[in-house]
Amino acid sequence: QEKKIFMVQGPYPIIRHLLRARGWVERKLPSVGRQLEQHRGDQNKQRLKTRPRNGGGGQREALLGTTDPLHYPWPSAEEEEVKEEEQCDEDPNGIHDLMSYLVRDRLPNFIWTNFLEATDHDMLQHDHVVNHYARVDAFTTKEGLCLSLQNLPWIEQADPNTFFPRCYRLGTMDEQEAFIEDFRLTAARSLLKLALEEAGDRPVRTKKVPNPAKGAGWHRSNVSHPKHSTAQAGSPLYPELVEEALEVCKQHLGVLRHQDIDRGTPSPCRTCIDWDRFLQEYYRVAHEGAGLVLTKQQRKQCQNLLRHLAEQLPQLGMEGKLNVWILKPGAESQGRGIICTTRLEEVLQLARGFTAPSVQVGRWVVQKYVERLLTIFGTKFDIRQWFVVTDWKPLTVWFYQDCYLRFCSWPFSLCHLERARHLCNVSVQKWYKTSPDQDPRVPPDKIWSNKQFQEYLAQLGQADAWHQVLVPGMKAAILNALRSAQDQVGFRKGSFELYGADFLVGEDCQPWLLEINSCPTMRPSSAVTRQLCANVQRDTLRLVLDRKNNPTCSIGAFELIYKE
Repeated sequence: QEKKIFMVQGPYPIIRHLLRARGWVERKLPSVGRQLEQHRGDQNKQRLKTRPRNGGGGQREALLGTTDPLHYPWPSAEEEEVKEEEQCDEDPNGIHDLMSYLVRDRLPNFIWTNFLEATDHDMLQHDHVVNHYARVDAFTTKEGLCLSLQNLPWIEQADPNTFFPRCYRLGTMDEQEAFIEDFRLTAARSLLKLALEEAGDRPVRTKKVPNPAKGAGWHRSNVSHPKHSTAQAGSPLYPELVEEALEVCKQHLGVLRHQDIDRGTPSPCRTCIDWDRFLQEYYRVAHEGAGLVLTKQQRKQCQNLLRHLAEQLPQLGMEGKLNVWILKPGAESQGRGIICTTRLEEVLQLARGFTAPSVQVGRWVVQKYVERLLTIFGTKFDIRQWFVVTDWKPLTVWFYQDCYLRFCSWPFSLCHLERARHLCNVSVQKWYKTSPDQDPRVPPDKIWSNKQFQEYLAQLGQADAWHQVLVPGMKAAILNALRSAQDQVGFRKGSFELYGADFLVGEDCQPWLLEINSCPTMRPSSAVTRQLCANVQRDTLRLVLDRKNNPTCSIGAFELIYKE
């Protein structure tokens, strides 16, 4: 009668405990049903990943319906998760089982599940609360986010290049060609940067990786990563190489300034030079240490061109000079299938000939790697930032003021592209032992809270960076991503969703959005995440349940940052 019946699917003991403490009664799935529904969730997640980008919800699977063991065999891959859920759901006196039996024929008023596809929409009433929206793959898959943000300038006066590294869907021929052009132009700009560095325009990086334990701990990528030694690189390359890069960049600058509108000038990548030869020579300079010939006139031209290009290209600073790109399956998560590379032919070959499990051929995205990023103690990290959407019409967004950092297991290096150095996902790093070269100040569990990060920044004289640069940048990126996909999302009053956005931090402390997860893990991997994950689940229930009856109740660390 009080409409306090809930259902939980997945390993969420905190949610179950908090709802019971509020006087809610759980309508449990039968033990066999739980196992089968876990398999359904896995199947539906797979269906969500592999269906067309603009497709509908796919075939619905009913969490509230019956299960047929003959059609849903027990998935051994999920045994551990189900076992963990049952262990967390202790009911020594059988009280909760009894209450669940009494409401077995009632529809739950609150559903918390891993995936929306586990819920039968037709059985939901208008006042039922569900923790997912439909068709959020428009911004929660790498492929969807890539496409949505391409359309952002048509929706908002915002440039995705200021917060989202350049990204292309390789399964689309037009975007594959655009990527090839971008790779070539980036190589030309990178060559100018390398030429200036070799000519002494900027301090040449040390040949030996500095010992981070002896420094202040504030390591930037251009300091902590050695350039390959040129001692045995042989004679310099042909003198025309820099001249060709200058000509390409001049033409590109003209395109950026719209000087080509009247002339109808083709792309500089299609007219200027023999690109196969140019890239092979660029690889020798960037990755094999070959020398360059740079005249005084060319040096001045390089400086002027890069300065003008920086005015047109927001990512010129962060893109570095080694032309590293990261190849990702378009709808995978937890770092599955991700590869870093510096060669154009490798990207195209990998996209055509290698697929991660369950990823359709062509469903790959390639994204510019943030080379000039901020590292802590010589180690790469990223930020997991939570937020909640409680309405799409009007769009209503709540930002969680606590978050956490995830560290890699090995020291950062652009000369070595192993996953242990470049993918911060906990699900990736748990398979690697900490490198003996790792700075001992990196936390053993590879996790920091945002409070620890703020203290660290303060010690380095950057106390204002968190509140003045990082937080505003993360909020703006999240809102732009949501607005770019708003028309694609399946809206339903009474639903809500908790998301986890992942950010890298540039040398200037600017955050760069990598992806947004629709089902962020609540499994703690450290003391920090054990506390923070419990807190965000508690505060989410306050926000979506308690606040309905008491608008002035505490919502913990949530902050309303946008309401149309």
